[in-house]
Amino acid sequence: MKIERFEDIISWKKSKELTLIIYRLFRNNKDFSFADQIKRAVVSINNNVAEGFERKSNAEFIKFLYIAKGSCGEVRSMSIIALELNYISKDEFQRIYELSLEISKLISGLIKAL
Repeated sequence: MKIERFEDIISWKKSKELTLIIYRLFRNNKDFSFADQIKRAVVSINNNVAEGFERKSNAEFIKFLYIAKGSCGEVRSMSIIALELNYISKDEFQRIYELSLEISKLISGLIKAL
């Protein structure tokens, strides 16, 4: 199956879902620098998938996918800290953690396929 648009990429769809979760959870968080950093990290995932796809070169796409994968790790790391600081509940953490892990695996699969 040929992907025509970045919006069709499963890892982009899942990272958009994760972005909305993070933005909603940290909307009213008073630790502005923490909230800003986790929001920048999460939006970096889907933006790098989109930007890499639009470059129309597998080599560049792969480079951007590795950046997106790194941002996945950053979101996972920050979610652990957010849990320990009681910024999010255990259930919210679990949702973020599992989804970011799934996205990371999807990105790895896409890199291998390219």
